[in-house]
Amino acid sequence: MITEEQLDRYRIDGTPLRVVRDNFEINDVLGIVVAWDEEHVVIRKRNRKVVKLSRGYVYEPVTAPRSEV
Repeated sequence: MITEEQLDRYRIDGTPLRVVRDNFEINDVLGIVVAWDEEHVVIRKRNRKVVKLSRGYVYEPVTAPRSEV
């Protein structure tokens, strides 16, 4: 699970993230961190829509190689 410090750093820096939800790259969510709580993270996608995702997923910068779940 991603920590509060990592989420805050990503939000302040405006770092574009990749959220890896399963083994299929097509199901990844790309966007920036907007908000979070104990269980969820809100990500704003490039089309300005927001999605609420579990903190249990893998959150990584889009510049990093994609992790396998």
